[in-house]
Amino acid sequence: MTKKRLLSLIIIFTVLITGCGQSMKGETLHLNKNPYSKTEFLLGTVVTIKVYDEDKEEVLESAFERIKELDEQISAEKQTSVINQMNENAGIHPIQVPEDIYHLIEAGKKHSQLANGLLDISIGPLTKLWHIGFPDARKPEQREIDQVLPFINYQNIELDEQNQTVYLSKKNMKLDLGAIAKGFITDEVVTILKDSGVTSAIIDLGGNIYALGRNPSGEQWDIGIQDPFSARGNIVGKIQTENKSVVTSGIYERYLEINDVKYHHLLNPNDGYPFNNDIAGITVIASSSTDADALSTAVFAKGIKEGMKYIEQFTDAEAIFVDHNKNVYVSSGVKGKFKLTNDQFTLQE
Repeated sequence: MTKKRLLSLIIIFTVLITGCGQSMKGETLHLNKNPYSKTEFLLGTVVTIKVYDEDKEEVLESAFERIKELDEQISAEKQTSVINQMNENAGIHPIQVPEDIYHLIEAGKKHSQLANGLLDISIGPLTKLWHIGFPDARKPEQREIDQVLPFINYQNIELDEQNQTVYLSKKNMKLDLGAIAKGFITDEVVTILKDSGVTSAIIDLGGNIYALGRNPSGEQWDIGIQDPFSARGNIVGKIQTENKSVVTSGIYERYLEINDVKYHHLLNPNDGYPFNNDIAGITVIASSSTDADALSTAVFAKGIKEGMKYIEQFTDAEAIFVDHNKNVYVSSGVKGKFKLTNDQFTLQE
């Protein structure tokens, strides 16, 4: 799905930042008060990476090179991408793919299955019709929607691990990895930073946040949770975390407006229209950004009651829900950790 994307969190850096901190093992870490920082417009959004470790500025270039490399392979909008090659050969023959892309598609199919198809990475024919987030976005005719719905079925994605091939077995199928791609890329960046010895960093891929280690004061990072009814940067509350990804999906940022009706970008593969339920915004916190990204879409699709049941099944994932009446609900692992900071909202027990 051309997602997600999306959607935003604001990072609030806490106070009393010093020149060094303590690791969990007690050794002194040499961290900068002012980080090495780089920002570019990639993946259709603003990407920023901030590294606080001394003498680690050069890793920023490696990280951004990896983002660009994966974008070229994953984006269905790029004619030369691996995903586009698969889409063009749907119903014709399998395509051999790089190992990292194979594992990305494998993860996408797994999450599609777990969500019983409410998240479906073969939703490409539908997202292409609406094309929300692009200049030619439009509301399709019902007959157009009816024509493409039969092509959406993750079960028709055939994976061959031994030969490392992916086959879309039905003609006119199209993959769209927007519901998981930014999370996967975030995890790849985290790996690069860790392999380079970085211990303290913030990675922000347009709202897909990863808080690496602790901040230079030795404290956990304060991550603000986006207000889904306001512009980027306005928050509902905040949560402290480390070595976690924080991903938000919601109705407020990418949408198509026609006759005062807003159609957001999170599309239901069953009826072809944006999901319409009691969720205005959903934030998922997990160690894997790939999982957090996929779960944010799957949980959004289910609504608050079923979404809460769903997220509680995962031992390494928590969620913060905001409904249309500005009520906030949190999963069991977040209770006592989420702090409401906006008096326009009500935290429900």
